[in-house]
Amino acid sequence: MRAPSYVQGVSSQRLLGDTVGSLLDRIAAMHPERPALVVRSQQVRLSYRQFHADVERVAAGLLALGLKRGDRIGIWAPNRAEWVVLQFAAPKAGLILVNINPAYRVHELEFALNKVRCKALVLPRRFKSSHYLDMLNELAPELAGSPPGQLASVRLPALRDVIVLDDAPAPGTHAWSEVAARGDAQAIDHLHTMECELSFDDPVNIQFTSGTTGAPKGATLTHHNIVNNGYFIGEAMRLTEQDRLCIPVPFYHCFGMVLGNLACVTHGACMVIPGEGFDVLATLEAVQEERCTGLHGVPTMFIAELEHPEFRRFDLGSLRTGIMAGSPCPIEVMRRVVSEMHMSEVTIAYGMTETSPVSFQTTPDDPLERRVDSVGRIHPHLEVKLVDEQGRIVPRGATGELCTRGYSVMLGYWEDDVRTREAIDEARWMHTGDLAVIDDDGYCTIVGRLKDMIIRGGENVYPREIEEFLYSHPKVQDVQVFGVPDPKFGEQVCAWIRLREGCESSEAEIQSYCRHHLAYFKVPHYVRFVDAFPMTVTGKVQKYLMREAMAEELLL
Repeated sequence: MRAPSYVQGVSSQRLLGDTVGSLLDRIAAMHPERPALVVRSQQVRLSYRQFHADVERVAAGLLALGLKRGDRIGIWAPNRAEWVVLQFAAPKAGLILVNINPAYRVHELEFALNKVRCKALVLPRRFKSSHYLDMLNELAPELAGSPPGQLASVRLPALRDVIVLDDAPAPGTHAWSEVAARGDAQAIDHLHTMECELSFDDPVNIQFTSGTTGAPKGATLTHHNIVNNGYFIGEAMRLTEQDRLCIPVPFYHCFGMVLGNLACVTHGACMVIPGEGFDVLATLEAVQEERCTGLHGVPTMFIAELEHPEFRRFDLGSLRTGIMAGSPCPIEVMRRVVSEMHMSEVTIAYGMTETSPVSFQTTPDDPLERRVDSVGRIHPHLEVKLVDEQGRIVPRGATGELCTRGYSVMLGYWEDDVRTREAIDEARWMHTGDLAVIDDDGYCTIVGRLKDMIIRGGENVYPREIEEFLYSHPKVQDVQVFGVPDPKFGEQVCAWIRLREGCESSEAEIQSYCRHHLAYFKVPHYVRFVDAFPMTVTGKVQKYLMREAMAEELLL
């Protein structure tokens, strides 16, 4: 009988007992003159000594505004230097940072601010087509006539302070520089006194899940959650103070702020930010000119870099590591990243916001085939089990729902006991909703989502398997497979395909290619050729939107 699908991360490395603030204190003292933060779009270059000083001034300034321990402060902005400073300043001041998706519009912003009762909000005037201040004024027209710090809005009753990332404040707001200026010596003394009262188990960060099946949920994370996850992510990458990590993924998501910023700071490495949003050329230029040793991205970002017509002109020889995560990583793309981008030590990571986020990660010691066919092995100090529909642990090699337990599991969804209990059981297992297989060596393969699994005529079909096969077709650049309703079989397999530039294909050609290699029930019944997939700003493909589009097209 095969062993059960239960693994635990036994490790001689201890968990860190730091708060976010004490972590930065310690690292800045160890590496004061090492580069900490480079933000190319803002011409910002800070050593750890300078970064630490900026964080302390802003943290003290926030307390001087009247914010108190446990208050929520929202950040609604793209990737900027101020975002990184606030990521460390807010928890240093005992505040809870609320990450607000920069793609949110008025309705979503109103929900997020009111759900967690944000007392303060940090935002730029605008970014690209998003006029943030105009949208806020639409929600809170009282702002224009309010003294700074005294907003009394009908629709945003908890919000008091609005901080604008601009040299000149707008009516009713504070300028970012003004907040930092309030962090004088006396305010910093008060900050240090207050910090002694903080616990690493305090909530420090609220991140909203995508909300594809209802209103977004506010996953509430502690210092202990994210500091340790960032540390062990960096350990798997073998980061040191000599490393420079290019981070083009968004900060509002765990990928940017934990796998990126916190992984760097826990190891004294340098955070290199190419721009406010993902731009292929800006990313490649940052890697070349800053001599980055690491690069993060979701698969679509790496595909865009590899396929860019100017890719060959960049010298990426400084790269060795990085993380590809956020959605399933195509095997062929991974191989090209290793060979053409020199990322011989690139790792794959798997996790979810509710687990801070990473549970599994490959390491440079893993053979290349394990770094392309799995998400690695369990992280230190965590437990994972795979269970069937009755909650029984399945044997190794069988498919089951992945459940995680340990230091990384969130406190819960903010003021939502019902949905918290649905996700975290009485034994503190977080039920991820992901279907996985763990082999005899402990390597984990994600085969899909419970809700994405296709059941065609009683046969379970895992979209990931078909996607990986279709990546082997020479004309296919990217592919997504999902199920659509069918009156006879319950569901049918559908594939949306992006072809390589200059290529043409047909539904019949793709189906014929599949029939020669796949069981009949896995062959896509519908094939559509598209220019792009609907995605979140973090690069996660929204299959539910594809299903809706196909159901409408097919009149289902």
